[in-house]
Amino acid sequence: MSVISSLTSSSSCPDLYHSPSYSTNGTISDTSEISHMILRHYNHTGRLQNRTISNTQSHISVAGAVFLFFSIFIILENLLVLVAVISRILHSRRWVYVCIANITLSDLLTGASYLVNICMSGSQTFRLTPALWLFREGMLFVAMAASIFSLLLIAVERYTTMMKPLPQKSPRKTYYRIYSLVALCWVLALVIGFLPLLGWNCVCSLDECSTLLPLYSKTYIFFSLFIFFIILLAIFVLYGAIYCHVHRSAQLGPHRSRKRSLALLKTVITIVGVFVLCWGPLFLLLLVDFFCDSRQCTLLFSADYFISLAVLNSGLNPVIYALGSSEMRKAIAELLCCCCLKAGLCHPDTFMSKDTSSTSESRRDSLRNSFSKVRNLSVASPPSTPSKPRRAPKKCRLSSTTSCLSVSSG
Repeated sequence: MSVISSLTSSSSCPDLYHSPSYSTNGTISDTSEISHMILRHYNHTGRLQNRTISNTQSHISVAGAVFLFFSIFIILENLLVLVAVISRILHSRRWVYVCIANITLSDLLTGASYLVNICMSGSQTFRLTPALWLFREGMLFVAMAASIFSLLLIAVERYTTMMKPLPQKSPRKTYYRIYSLVALCWVLALVIGFLPLLGWNCVCSLDECSTLLPLYSKTYIFFSLFIFFIILLAIFVLYGAIYCHVHRSAQLGPHRSRKRSLALLKTVITIVGVFVLCWGPLFLLLLVDFFCDSRQCTLLFSADYFISLAVLNSGLNPVIYALGSSEMRKAIAELLCCCCLKAGLCHPDTFMSKDTSSTSESRRDSLRNSFSKVRNLSVASPPSTPSKPRRAPKKCRLSSTTSCLSVSSG
């Protein structure tokens, strides 16, 4: 930690921060707890204009309250989906659920990072150390990189499954490979997101600073955009190849498997499309930030709504999972029913009444059929034949909702 602090402290360039005597366009009431390095970068890029800095706690605005509620909703929503996906992984053990859990975890991290960013922004920004400021912004980059790498992982796995199916491969090896790739995704995301914290910043070079992120180097922003653009391009190429393969083999395979593959492909393409629509404006804004000089582009001073649109993607992904997969809808519904029963918000009779009515209707239909059979036999009076042994009734597997009912009743 001391190494990271030394990489982002003013002692690394004392000639630039020898004194805080610089003109500002904002109002500063007390500089006892102010980080002069962050203050100088904000003033150089024009982000300090018309801002008031004081030790008094400022009240949260209406927009800030909306963003705060939105981030909490994203956290709870993705936490619910993550628990549901983990339950499906324990039952079905399909690799696609591991990848969806990976995306859900990155969306959960996005909501948490945005919540921390809101709580530590405003007048609190200038009380942070440079290392803490870089950590605050780096968490969003880590979440964004993890989401993109997760989408690439799903695209690669779908391509290898549909183009080069290997049924002889053992499921254990497949799971080891998937978990290894997921771990690699997070390692790469952490490295890319925290490169500014490790030294790739503009602490000692004000002319190379970004306007949108005053302590970030413009070269790092361009590097991140280039990496993300290459990954998104690879995702589109893979899904284009998958779509052409499915379209060519539409007349060869069975209708049920073909329909299931197309439905899953449609869901994943929807996830990628929504990701591009939500993150695309922020990518363009960062690209403008790279080519624009300091204080020249006023659009860069109002980037909160672009960031909120990017975070909105983390709230839309669980909706896409629920609408695109019947198994996910069932898992989420069962989890909500279990939570409702264990919290005492619902009574087991509300679920048992439907089962009881359906059971009584089935019994009534079976009695009606048996009476009609006896009447037909009495009219026809055929010779008696040895009766066949009765078949054992089929055993029905209890769902998780039924298990929740048994737990709550017991």
